[in-house]
Amino acid sequence: MGRSGPRGLFVGLATIDVISRVAESPPRNGKVTAVRQDVSGGGPALNAAAVFAALGGRAVLAAPVGDTALGHLVRDDLDACGVELLDLAPPGFAPPVSAVTVHAPTGDRQVVSFDGSGYPDAVPPIQAGGFDVLLLDGHGPAAARAAIRSAVAAGVTTVLDAGRWRPVFADLLPLAGHAVCSADFRAPENVPPPPVVAVTDGAGPIRYRDRGVEGTVDVPALPVVDTLGAGDVLHGAYAFAIARGEAVADALRFAAGHASGKCRYPGVRAWLQTL
Repeated sequence: MGRSGPRGLFVGLATIDVISRVAESPPRNGKVTAVRQDVSGGGPALNAAAVFAALGGRAVLAAPVGDTALGHLVRDDLDACGVELLDLAPPGFAPPVSAVTVHAPTGDRQVVSFDGSGYPDAVPPIQAGGFDVLLLDGHGPAAARAAIRSAVAAGVTTVLDAGRWRPVFADLLPLAGHAVCSADFRAPENVPPPPVVAVTDGAGPIRYRDRGVEGTVDVPALPVVDTLGAGDVLHGAYAFAIARGEAVADALRFAAGHASGKCRYPGVRAWLQTL
């Protein structure tokens, strides 16, 4: 894990992911035996931070984790990935658990989680000054608002992971520099977009608008084993490329290549070992 590369602050969700890989989806009121199981830290901001660190950057995750047994599982995963933690948890907090099922023949996944439920409304101060990039996943409105205000004041580039609309994005989008959105993301017309907007669509081309200039970036076609976490990989790699000064189109190509590469490996951590 490099320490001389760009510095990234990642604010959002940390979870425990229990990932079961199955040859066939379970029937209604039925059971199947998994062909593989993994347990790791998860959440969009956490996974993006792990990618940023694996690529050679210094990543700090600001998220509620806590000191429970589940919290220590997250901490161990962050240590293994070389990600520093700014813990936003109040006493007694435990991170949510996500149950993930991956259909082995297609690589498609299903997720059941508490998501950001229970995220604290009051968080310690978050200072973005000194970082090269701030990434927000939209979880934890109080944390997100505090972080982006600090980033704007310090002149730090901000990237939003906009997977689906959350009310806090009405406050974040007008202040951000970049938004990387899913094809399902819909913002109200009265919310001003940031200068750079990219829209991903699975294996389809990424469409982007960079300060009024539009373009597309193709996603490399590679064999798919598991799509879980591919979007998080794209966001973490994009933040890394932007933090080291790459142009938007080049950063998207870099990120798309890594996101496609991740899909060749099961789970969310095996791929990191190949970097």
